[in-house]
Amino acid sequence: MSDVAAAYRANKGSVLDVDKAFYDTLTDASTKRELVATYTVPVRDGLAWKVPAGHVFRVKIIDGSQVGDFNMWSLHNPRERMWASRTRQLQRAHVSNYDRLWSTLPYLRPMATIIDDTLANYGVDSEGGRVHDLLGTRCDPYVNRLLTGEDFDFHCHSNLVRAVEPFGLTEFDVHDVLNIFQCTGLNKDDQYFMKACPARKGDYLEFFAEIDLLCAMSCCPGGDLSVDLWGENAKDPLQTCHPLGVEVYRVKPELLRNWASPDYAPYKGKHGRQNPSVDWAAIKKQG
Repeated sequence: MSDVAAAYRANKGSVLDVDKAFYDTLTDASTKRELVATYTVPVRDGLAWKVPAGHVFRVKIIDGSQVGDFNMWSLHNPRERMWASRTRQLQRAHVSNYDRLWSTLPYLRPMATIIDDTLANYGVDSEGGRVHDLLGTRCDPYVNRLLTGEDFDFHCHSNLVRAVEPFGLTEFDVHDVLNIFQCTGLNKDDQYFMKACPARKGDYLEFFAEIDLLCAMSCCPGGDLSVDLWGENAKDPLQTCHPLGVEVYRVKPELLRNWASPDYAPYKGKHGRQNPSVDWAAIKKQG
């Protein structure tokens, strides 16, 4: 592994500085919390749910190993949504404790912070695999048609499309994902690989909602990814598919006394234009 410094390095005191002690107080091991909602994402299906700012939500393995493809929007303004590529640059390509998921321009603020991860110690395996991946994106029926010449309706993109429709969103709102519990890396030819999910029953990834959120997740039709999805050895991995669980918690109000939802990125420039035709400041206020 290269020890070259990361390209995106912040000045001291920036929003990239995470108050780890604060987030540690919100975990299940640190404080008693109130469970306010539970959901099950069915096999080969998707689900969307709301999380108020200041709440915690947990994605968990409730049966066998399973990968989940995760999307996220500002509840009140779906134009503000999770930005996987910028999160990959500001945080890491595989995220874990204290990493934040960032929103798109012109908003650019933390939407959620990871506060607990039972796979945090997985590290890098012998093949270079790591978990909770921002490298790749969701499987979809369009690329499946390109690779196989066949239509196959069970894909994360399709699951997410159906999940968000009751909230007034469409296929155009579905975006690049966080692959929860997925183990991935780059091979010797710098190509993306996926391998069998290492998560087991009881494992979870937990987030603190920095703003009011609409979340959606697909229970990946690839299951635990132990079966090839494309290529000469590909077959339908239905037998490796399991449901996923979601829990939403309210934390003690006194723990949030000094916390506030992050503001939008404070850039006040006009992109170098003297008379800009678009007032981004007004647009951000309107949502």
